[in-house]
Amino acid sequence: MGADETGSAKQVGVFVAWPYANGDLHLGHVAGAYLPADIFARFHRLRGNNVLMVSGSDAHGTPITLKAKEEKAEAYDIVKRYHGRFLQGWQRLGICFDLFTHTHTPNHISIVQDIFTKLEGQGDLTVATQQQFFDESEQMFLPDRYVHGTCPLCDYDKARGDQCENCGKTFEAKELLNPKSRISNSTPVLKDTDHFFFQMQNYAEPLLSYVGEQEHWRPHVLNFTRAMIEDGLQPRAITRDIDWGIPVPKDGWESKVIYVWFDAVVGYLSASREWAEMRGEESAWKHWWKDEHAESFYFIGKDNIPFHSVIWPIELMAYDKELNLPYDVPANQFLNIDGEKFSTSRGLAVWLLDVLDALDADAIRYYIASILPETKDANFSWEEMVARNNGELVAAWGNLVNRVLGFAHGRYDGRVPQPGELDTRDTDLLERVDDGFARVAEHYTRVRLRDALKEAFSLARDVNKYLDDKAPWSVFKTDPEAAGTTVYVAMRAIDSIKILLSPVLPETCQRIHEWFSYTSPLFGDLEVVRRDVEGDSYDVLKYLPNDDELKALSRWKPSELAPGTPFAKPTPLFKVLDVEMFESA
Repeated sequence: MGADETGSAKQVGVFVAWPYANGDLHLGHVAGAYLPADIFARFHRLRGNNVLMVSGSDAHGTPITLKAKEEKAEAYDIVKRYHGRFLQGWQRLGICFDLFTHTHTPNHISIVQDIFTKLEGQGDLTVATQQQFFDESEQMFLPDRYVHGTCPLCDYDKARGDQCENCGKTFEAKELLNPKSRISNSTPVLKDTDHFFFQMQNYAEPLLSYVGEQEHWRPHVLNFTRAMIEDGLQPRAITRDIDWGIPVPKDGWESKVIYVWFDAVVGYLSASREWAEMRGEESAWKHWWKDEHAESFYFIGKDNIPFHSVIWPIELMAYDKELNLPYDVPANQFLNIDGEKFSTSRGLAVWLLDVLDALDADAIRYYIASILPETKDANFSWEEMVARNNGELVAAWGNLVNRVLGFAHGRYDGRVPQPGELDTRDTDLLERVDDGFARVAEHYTRVRLRDALKEAFSLARDVNKYLDDKAPWSVFKTDPEAAGTTVYVAMRAIDSIKILLSPVLPETCQRIHEWFSYTSPLFGDLEVVRRDVEGDSYDVLKYLPNDDELKALSRWKPSELAPGTPFAKPTPLFKVLDVEMFESA
C-alpha cells in the first residue's frame, strides 16, 4: 500500500514555502518550490500514502506594506487581491494543496501568539535595546526590507536589509553598507528601540545533534546549515516597529508586531490545524506532527534555507518537544532568466497567469520539471521550452500514445487486441517498463524529480524504438495477429508509463487513463472554498481526494490491462509550439 516496509500507509507532510502576497506568482516561484512539492505529493498519493500538503499566502511583512504604501491602499486589501490570484494560478496549474490559506486568519494569529507567550514564559524571549534605522524625513523606524544597500558579505549592491538575495546569508540591517531608505531614498540614522529577542543560542547543541543525523539532506542545505550553526547562533529580534502584522500579546507593546520571519513558518503548523478543523476532525493534524513515523518535507528556495533548517526547528523545539522536526528540506537553487534571478519586486519574471493563458498546464509543468534547479541554478528559455515541448512531449510521448491507440482503434474494433505468444523482444520491453516502477519511485522518494522524469521518459523512448523495430503498421497487412501482439505490448507499456509520468503530467495522463476505460480518476479535484470565520471572509484552495486515496490504495504498479478492454479513439494530447508565440513575452 504505502511506501514503508510493512506495507502500511505512511504519513507524508508536504510543507511548501509561503509566497508574499505583494505581487503575482511567476515561474521562478513554480520551479523553486511549488511544482516540486506537487510532483512529490502526487507520487505519494499514488503510492497510497497519507499526504498532507499545506501552504498559504504570507500576509504580513514589509513587502506587503511597501506595496500598500505604493498604491495608497490598505495592507489587507493588497493581501486579498494577490491571494485570490494565487488561488487561480494553483488551481489552473494543478498544484494539489490539501489547504492553501493565508497568515492573517484568526487560527494562525492565535497559534503564533500562543507560541510567543509560551516562549516568553520559559525565558526564550527577552527584551533588549537595539539600534534600528530611522528615516528622519518620514519620522519612522525602518523595518529591514525598508532598507537596501550593499551586502557586507559579498558586496552585492542590491541587498535587502535582512538577507542578501545573491549569497543567501542573513544579517542585521545595520550591517548593510551604503544603506538607503526605500521610502525616501535618504540615508537613515540609527536610533535605539526595544524589542523581544529569541535566544536561539540556547538550542545550538540539540540543533547540531539533529542536523548531524540528516545525512539524506542535499549537500548545499546540509553544508549551509552546519556553517550557520558553527558560526555561532545569536539572539534574533522577534518584534518590529510596524503597524501591520500579528500583535504582540503583551501590554505596552501595542505599537509593535511579531516579526514576519517568526510568524510565517508557524503557518505549516497552523494550516495543518486549520485543515483538520475544516474536516471536522480537530486532532487529525497530529498524524503528521506527532506520529514519530511521519516524515515532513519542506519545499523552499535556497534563500529560505536558514529559516527552515535552523530557525523553524528551534521554534519547534522550544514550543513543544513532541512536534516532529523537518525530515528533509529539499531546497532548490534559483531559476534565472537572462542570467538573473526571477524577482517580483524588480518585475523580472514570466508571470504564471499570463503563461497559463498561452499554454496548457502540462506543457508548463513538463518544461519546468525538466529543468528544475535541484543542485544548481537553471536558466529559463523560451527557445528551449519550445524545443523540449516539440521534440520530447509531442514527438516522444504524445505521438507514441496517439499513433498506437489511433492505429489500433479502427483495426481491432476499439478493444485491446488479444496477443499471441510473446517473444523475447516483447517480454524484455514489458520487464524493463515493470522494473521502471522501482527505479522511478527511488528518484521520486529521494526528491530527485528531474531524474524521475528522465527515467520515465527513457521508457517511452524504449517503446518508440520497439515499435520502429516491430513496425505493426506494416505487419498488419500480412499478419494482423502478430501486429496485435505488438500493439498489446505497446498498450501495456503506455498504460504503465502514464502512471510514472502522472505526477508531472496529471491532466494528460488522466485523459489516457480514461481512454483505457478506467473509471476511478488518478487524482482528486481542487476547489476554492469561501470561509467565514470570526467576522472575516476569505477563500482557500483545498484538495478533494479520490476514493482510492481515501482508502490508502496504491496505484503505483505495472499495467494489468486485459485483452478485450475497450479503449477510446485518441485526440492530440499536446500542441506543437512556435517560438514566435513568445517573442513579445
